[in-house]
Amino acid sequence: MTGADIMIALGVVTIWGVNFVVIKIGLQNLPPILFSALRFLFAALPLAFFVKRPQTSVKLVLAYGLFQFALQFTLLFTGIQLGLPAGLASLVIQLQAFFTIGLAVLMLGERPKSAQLLGALVAFGGMALVAIHLDGKATLVGFVLVVLAGMCWAFANIVTKKMGQVDALSLVVWSSLVATPPLLLASWLIEGGAAWQLAYQHFSLKSLATVLFQSYPNTILGFGIWSMLMRRYPTATVAPFSLLVPVAGMLSAAAVLGEPLQWWKVAAGALVLGGLALNLFGGRIWERATAPR
Repeated sequence: MTGADIMIALGVVTIWGVNFVVIKIGLQNLPPILFSALRFLFAALPLAFFVKRPQTSVKLVLAYGLFQFALQFTLLFTGIQLGLPAGLASLVIQLQAFFTIGLAVLMLGERPKSAQLLGALVAFGGMALVAIHLDGKATLVGFVLVVLAGMCWAFANIVTKKMGQVDALSLVVWSSLVATPPLLLASWLIEGGAAWQLAYQHFSLKSLATVLFQSYPNTILGFGIWSMLMRRYPTATVAPFSLLVPVAGMLSAAAVLGEPLQWWKVAAGALVLGGLALNLFGGRIWERATAPR
């Protein structure tokens, strides 16, 4: 990757990390599925009237909108509402990086290097440490839901690779439009009209700010850039950058929400970041160490 693209990727993952604090704040007054629906409604409109539909298969756009937006964020928001701390959620969902590598092997024929496989094992060790320290059945369910959200993100990454060259803004806007109707319907059927009325009564400028942050810097800018990078570089090169999201996520959650940073959270984060380092640099370090002198 070029230096400029590395800096862009780091900027995106920082926005995504802080976003977990924004989600936690928004869920104080909004039910999770409705919150997700409003996010993508604002991301789609009015831009969909001015941005042309992506020049790719309609099926791929539908699949991307379903997995990247509708399913992933319904699962993520619900997991956080069930008690999984925002900082931990920012860590757990990054399993998507390794799910993506696995799916790329199965569906795209890509071959991971030994260092990438070792990195995955180290990172999954961090996830195991998180799982054994969770308290309460609801929080454990929340953990599982966020893991499934990471799987949905991984499927979306594979869909992006299959699209080829597509305008990033067009893809995000129209995928947001695709995601909005099923999310609104699911919210009405699952959360109910009473939840909508309660959300309306408690809607505030803070609620609006959380929705707009979700819609624009996080969705339009963040996922637009991410999809561009996923098409430009190999999957195994780009996907692991998202493992830096927990750094911003856990630090901002501690600073803003007062979430404690117990030793096991720090250790789990270190294992995940260690897995990232192995994924990105392990192969090159090994080649240099074993190269004939």
